[in-house]
Amino acid sequence: MRKMAPRKKGPLQTVQKEGDDIKRKVDALTQDVTKLDISDRTETLRRCTDLQNTVAETLKRLNKLTKADESAPIGNYDQRKRDEEERLRILQDRLKTLTLQLQPQEKDAGHSSTEAEEDSAEEVSEEEDDSQVGEVEEEEDVAEDDNVNDEDADDDEADHKVKEDVMSTTKGAGTYVALSEFTGEEEGDLTIQKGAVLKILQKNEDGWWLAQDSKGNKGLVPRNYLKMISLLEQESEGEDNSEEEQEGENETAKSRPSTSSNWDTVREAITEIDATDVLSAMGAIPPGFRPSTLSRLLEEGTSYRASHYIQPKLGQSELCFKDLQLDPDSGKVHARLSRVCLTLTLWSCRMIPPPGVGLQVLSRHVRLCAFNGTEVLSNIHTVRVTYNPSSPKTWSFSPRMSSLLPCLLDGDCFFRCDSDSHDLGILFELGITYIRNSTGERGDLSCGWAFLKLFDENGALIPLRTQELAVHGGTPYEGKADIDATSTKRGSSSGVLQQMLMSRKQPKLIVKLRSPNTRTREQLNLLPDTIIGYLSTVRLLALYRQLLADALLLERVTMQNADLICSAVLATFPEVLDHPDLMDAFKNSWVVSQNNLKRSDKKDITALKKLFENVYMSSVFPLLYSAEMPAPLWADESTETQRARLIYSPIHKITMETMLSPNHPHQAFDISQVTYDLLTSAWH
Repeated sequence: MRKMAPRKKGPLQTVQKEGDDIKRKVDALTQDVTKLDISDRTETLRRCTDLQNTVAETLKRLNKLTKADESAPIGNYDQRKRDEEERLRILQDRLKTLTLQLQPQEKDAGHSSTEAEEDSAEEVSEEEDDSQVGEVEEEEDVAEDDNVNDEDADDDEADHKVKEDVMSTTKGAGTYVALSEFTGEEEGDLTIQKGAVLKILQKNEDGWWLAQDSKGNKGLVPRNYLKMISLLEQESEGEDNSEEEQEGENETAKSRPSTSSNWDTVREAITEIDATDVLSAMGAIPPGFRPSTLSRLLEEGTSYRASHYIQPKLGQSELCFKDLQLDPDSGKVHARLSRVCLTLTLWSCRMIPPPGVGLQVLSRHVRLCAFNGTEVLSNIHTVRVTYNPSSPKTWSFSPRMSSLLPCLLDGDCFFRCDSDSHDLGILFELGITYIRNSTGERGDLSCGWAFLKLFDENGALIPLRTQELAVHGGTPYEGKADIDATSTKRGSSSGVLQQMLMSRKQPKLIVKLRSPNTRTREQLNLLPDTIIGYLSTVRLLALYRQLLADALLLERVTMQNADLICSAVLATFPEVLDHPDLMDAFKNSWVVSQNNLKRSDKKDITALKKLFENVYMSSVFPLLYSAEMPAPLWADESTETQRARLIYSPIHKITMETMLSPNHPHQAFDISQVTYDLLTSAWH
């Protein structure tokens, strides 16, 4: 009977064998160090350095291994690879400790040389950490393990040794606390409770970290559910004003060997906790929520508002207007083509996680703007969401109403942008305005963002159709983070059905892009090259631009004349444009008045301009400077109700007659209410 040849060991088993040899050498070296004479220090230090280099090379080979390299199937391949890597890193840490012990205390030169060798080994380790790509796959089925039991008998023995070594000398890469509860859904996940203290054993680049809880259970948890425990400890110490505990921790920190000269700077940076960190720790918001970027820009002034972009811009010579010219033949505003001119409809948002019970939501909304990946290129446009408590994760727009739809709820928008950036697109930020029940503090949070790039690799405009955009957590400057880790799982080789089910759990924003019809396009071409707004107000914006052109280009005595222009419409309409409720009042009055025009007057530009001024001065201008009208406050229900009562109620409605009445209070007169300063408007 012919004897069978011994089975050749696979690459992973070879590395495990080398790991066993390295561990025996490290154990022997540790025993030698305990009974070391001063004369033997140099030789022992050389042995320690050689072992460090061997561990680094072995780690490098291990990181390059894949399951496809094995000649025969191996059960639990990924888990065995992780255990072996963890064991090698523990050995690496032991060798670093031995190196510190072996450094000559009386010779500065020898000390510097040893530090250089240690730093070199650390750099190699850091490079390996950066190059490592965390790949998490589902474990093999029990049936598959049974099929390979005979072939992997000796593999199991080696794996058992690895696990014993790891459990006996585990050193975590950091201690973290769970910000909220996470329930594992797949095999290999670790279920954690809010506030649980975890030791991180491995940080994978896919966002799923290998952690160990206080009971010794190991598994994968999403990184955005975790925060370094030192942050919460320092915050708690600040609240308790316990100076003695702080001094004790400082002395302990000083006694430990420092691995970085910049640690004080790093520690100072990570202790700056903003409001979202506190809310995340409380479980009031999902981990992917952030302070609203676009809301903060709107609060900085008028630079990102429609009132700024509707104004004409001076040319390079500052002697003429760049985007406002008159057609000499017709006397109308000269139409200007823009690189992008389209209309879009916000359709719905799906699977958007709601905040916790600690917050009262005042408004749900979507803000959009032109964006090139680094900066905002247009005004920031806001559309409020129609929310149904029975479907808390679904946002909708443009509800059906018997009357005219308010601008703020209108999901039909126009988009014009003349930027030549190759990365030009539309940035959507899903946001909420909230108030904390415990403190009464107001704030704006971003629930996620989506970006629609408008041009392909060849520079051609993308097809104008319905787009389903993935909504990411964090901010556009952080990259694509998860809003809620339970809604996304790391990539795995699951079936098509499983992928379809997971896709339905992804947060999505659905928008519909369209090319404007001929009439709408003609009106849009009268607007500035870059602006975003409500589609229902395009006609009013085009007429305002016509009035601007008449006053600035036709009625001035000379083009060098920069005197103030007496026109309340030109002076105040941009301010009205920033208040959707006042635009609603103007739009409703305009529709009623336009319907009463003769058919011939509806096409007469002169009659339309005169009607524009009359409707504006009778419906909107009295409201703008009424003493009874409260100042606008975003997402404040009482303020919005009081303003709506004055705008829409026939009893409280303010007209020119009531303004001239001696019984009507109004704001003190200011010359800026009726004069248009073309230089200030064009420059700013």
